[in-house]
Amino acid sequence: MFIRTTDRRVVIAGGGEQAAQKARLILKTDARLTLVAEDLDAELADLVRSGRACQESGPITARSFADAAMTFIATGCPGVDACLHALAKAGGAAVNVVDQPALCDMTTPSIVDRDPVVVAIGTEGTAPVLARQIKTQMERLLDPRLGSFAALAGRLRGAVAAQVPRADRRAFWRWAFGETPWQLHKTGSERAAADLLKQTIAGREMPAQTGHIALVGAGPGARDLLTLRAVERLQEADVIFYDRLVDPDVLELARRDAERVFVGKVVGAHAWPQDRICALIVAEASKGRRVVRLKSGDPCIFGRATEELDAARAAGIDVEIVPGVTAASAGAAFMGRSLTQRGQTGALVLATGTHCDASDSPDWARYALPGTTLVFYMGVGTAAEIGEAIRASGLPDRTEVTIAANISRKEQIVVETSLAHFAVELERRNISGNALIMLTIPADVSIVTKPHMIRSA
Repeated sequence: MFIRTTDRRVVIAGGGEQAAQKARLILKTDARLTLVAEDLDAELADLVRSGRACQESGPITARSFADAAMTFIATGCPGVDACLHALAKAGGAAVNVVDQPALCDMTTPSIVDRDPVVVAIGTEGTAPVLARQIKTQMERLLDPRLGSFAALAGRLRGAVAAQVPRADRRAFWRWAFGETPWQLHKTGSERAAADLLKQTIAGREMPAQTGHIALVGAGPGARDLLTLRAVERLQEADVIFYDRLVDPDVLELARRDAERVFVGKVVGAHAWPQDRICALIVAEASKGRRVVRLKSGDPCIFGRATEELDAARAAGIDVEIVPGVTAASAGAAFMGRSLTQRGQTGALVLATGTHCDASDSPDWARYALPGTTLVFYMGVGTAAEIGEAIRASGLPDRTEVTIAANISRKEQIVVETSLAHFAVELERRNISGNALIMLTIPADVSIVTKPHMIRSA
């Protein structure tokens, strides 16, 4: 909540360093600052001399706090603070008592100030150090020129309301803050940015409402594994088409009024065939909307990105790929291991256990080579066949296999087993769907290829 301070009084009771800290905060506003204290330190006394604050040095009563927008009590003495708190409450004030959360009606957050843009970070007084750490991160994220550009936008809001049709305003502001005007401003060309905005408002060079499709990787599940760009696209989206494996927490990062359309695929079901999904995302983008196709993991790893890229390009629609953390990388990270090891594994193979369009059984054994980390996606349904093919290639039955299901989610399961038993373990533990089958084949392993497995060219 932000409280209007224009032409209102803020009272600070105290005349030392604690009071000065609160005064520095209030000086960022346009409030009338009243200092209630008999003696003031040099910093506060200077505020009074300059006219930025006034001092009340007489007896303190409930009337001292009447009609204040807010009151801070910061004398440095817990007993005095408690007495002043009672007087302030009797005067009807909302009160913050420094370092006494039980006596606070409100708490003061850490502030990231890009006036008029203000980010407030609060922990209800429980962890101020954490709030400052978050503030440091936000300071790095927000461009120093953001406030001046927001102020420019504020000065132009009236003109936009008067001259830009209501249906076009969201597109106008999205263009202003996301494209050329903002890029000009933050690189120092403030006047050029302002001129471009004014020309556009007047009806010249109005940006065309062209559609856009972003194929966005949602990662394996945990929403904090999304990239910053993925979050940006979710915040910009008009409509989001999302998969079955996308965690609901990820969708919470999207703009609240974005339309959400479930297009999840289930093995063996065809309610959402790929050609229908392609047609839908192209149709929405053709209306000038910003479309996000949200896919679990990385869009380009067994995510059917090629079909959607081809459909968008055939329709002349701008399309981009926002990569995500693929399940193999996330699985290795959560297990605390590397997918490659110098001197042992010089190759990483990501393979699919599902070949819906193939007429013959895949030759999975050709991937099982010494010095290889082999990861099967979508291999639960064909686990027995995968295991039989790899064992027949001569890889020892004792070869270690890791089953990783629901990576980064609350229900995550990691099972260490062997090549001879992993298919049985999948069935015994009732693991289905979202699971990886991972093998690391050391460079020095001995593989004896059986004669009947040798294929002719």
